[in-house]
Amino acid sequence: MKTSEKNKPACVLDLKAQLGEGPIWIAKEKALYFVDIIGETLHRFNPTTQDLTSWKAPSRIAFILPVSNGSFLVGMPDGLHHFDAQKGAFSQACFIEPDKPGNRLNDGCVDQQGRIWFGTMDDDEEKKTGSIYRVEHKENSLQLSHWDEGYIVSNGPAVSPCGTVLYVSDSPQQRIYAFDLDKSGALKGKRLFATLDHGYPDGLVTDSQGNLWCGTFGGGRIVRFKPDGTELPFIPMPVSNVTKIAFGGDDYRTVFVTTARKGLSSEELAKEPLAGGLFAFRTDIAGTPQKSFLLNQTAKEL
Repeated sequence: MKTSEKNKPACVLDLKAQLGEGPIWIAKEKALYFVDIIGETLHRFNPTTQDLTSWKAPSRIAFILPVSNGSFLVGMPDGLHHFDAQKGAFSQACFIEPDKPGNRLNDGCVDQQGRIWFGTMDDDEEKKTGSIYRVEHKENSLQLSHWDEGYIVSNGPAVSPCGTVLYVSDSPQQRIYAFDLDKSGALKGKRLFATLDHGYPDGLVTDSQGNLWCGTFGGGRIVRFKPDGTELPFIPMPVSNVTKIAFGGDDYRTVFVTTARKGLSSEELAKEPLAGGLFAFRTDIAGTPQKSFLLNQTAKEL
């Protein structure tokens, strides 16, 4: 990536989010949706007009993903919920892990086949009670399947642009894993893809060339890897807690970055006044359009 002023991350929204996360670019709206998990708030930001719309969620909201009918699915501690942006309304879609009250949902993504992948985590960030799940829409209902376990804080996840690799991170263990993903949605061949020694791997996303981009919580940077695991030059950020990125803009070469204030002392916050803000910069490598959760062709609504 060439170095210039446009390539340097700049704060475009000084939101001071406690735990900004889960950015997604919705092309038809030319807007970025993202969440503040601890603040229990969902945001929609138009970078052209600078308009910000915010909705208070019923509880901690970990991610938002688009559905093919124009609605959204969001992850909350107890499971998946519908979100209607026109009405600003949330409603329960399905419960996840009701037998594990100490867990909550964390990050999620949509693969090339229109399936959702998401993970759970121990809310105290100590026990290996987190898992990886897949959600499909079949027979007019959400069908959940369990694929991996043993995570303290499952994060990511992200799918390669070719759709054949799923990446997942376990933040406290500073590890990023890769799985082979087939068209049927089966995972196999779990392997260690990368280990971080500076900060903790948070949200993951891939670009159009298959490179993996990873926010680092406590690392103050975005780390990047080629598909073969070779590390690319990192991108320094002006704040410590970098959570996740999304590619957006008309050419998908604008990188939006969510950050967090969580865990920073008053002294650290004084040194990082923009912590929790939304940042953006330009890149020479384009991302790919955000995929939508695919409903049955006969289904008009979930």
